[in-house]
Amino acid sequence: MAASVCLLSALGLTLTAPGTGLAEPKPTEKQLLKELDELNKKVDRLIETYAAKRESVRKAEKAEKVAEENLRKAQRTYDEAWRQVDSIAQIRYQSSSSTLPSLLFADSGGMNAAAVMEHLIAQQSAYLEGFATSRDRRKQAADRAEELTEQRRKEAEEVERQRKEAEKVIRDIKRKLDQLVPLGSGRRAGGWAPQLPTGADNITDRTRNMRDTIRRRFDLTHTVGCYRSLNDGGEHPLGRACDFMMSTGGAMPTAANLKLGDEIAAWTIKHRNKLGVKYVIWRQRINHGSGWRFMSDRGGNTANHYDHVHISMY
Repeated sequence: MAASVCLLSALGLTLTAPGTGLAEPKPTEKQLLKELDELNKKVDRLIETYAAKRESVRKAEKAEKVAEENLRKAQRTYDEAWRQVDSIAQIRYQSSSSTLPSLLFADSGGMNAAAVMEHLIAQQSAYLEGFATSRDRRKQAADRAEELTEQRRKEAEEVERQRKEAEKVIRDIKRKLDQLVPLGSGRRAGGWAPQLPTGADNITDRTRNMRDTIRRRFDLTHTVGCYRSLNDGGEHPLGRACDFMMSTGGAMPTAANLKLGDEIAAWTIKHRNKLGVKYVIWRQRINHGSGWRFMSDRGGNTANHYDHVHISMY
């Protein structure tokens, strides 16, 4: 779901407040999850469109660089053409005075002064035409570059607007889902009643509720391990603990999975009283609900809980 947040609300989707009069029925978790699933499907389509737009912009930026190079070439052509035109203009001017060498305009091999002047005039016209072409091309390229710059600016503003609105919608959905976190079974006025493990997974009903709620709430990337028979002094052999893996083989999780682990740990602590959470261990720290404190080094990423979030239940 995190990879999808970037572009939700191009569709204009918002969660509207109930109108005046009778309050609307409170949506169930199933309804909200269905809505969230539909939104995520629409997000995927938006991301595909967005990716195509980014590729289009990338090509436009490349075209703009080509246009800038063409502008530089056009400027060099323009400067050279101007030099030629100016040189020919000077020759034409001098042709009417005695300072121009008479040899140039004397008959020589059949070419007389009139023919030379006609050639010079033709050359000048050609260069002037080149001037006009270069000038027009340069202006077109400049206009195109300006258009692309403005287009990218508008697209960037639209993407930012979509991102903010999408995050708002997702926050609202998450808030509603958090309000519907199911209460762990066996809660009493004085605390949590002990439970026996049940089912094929050999964990308590309260532990199962916690595990399944987190599975629904987060896009988990690795396995979740709960019961194990090895008695290490913890709650796993009692069916009252689960490990939410963030990597495999004892490797350090990726940056994205470290962030996911942080989110799971924080969310679990926030809802510990509803779920019946005893404590959370993550990244060599433990939290009973009153803040994180570091633990002694047990050696290795797994032993120090760097590759998984451990959640123990009452």
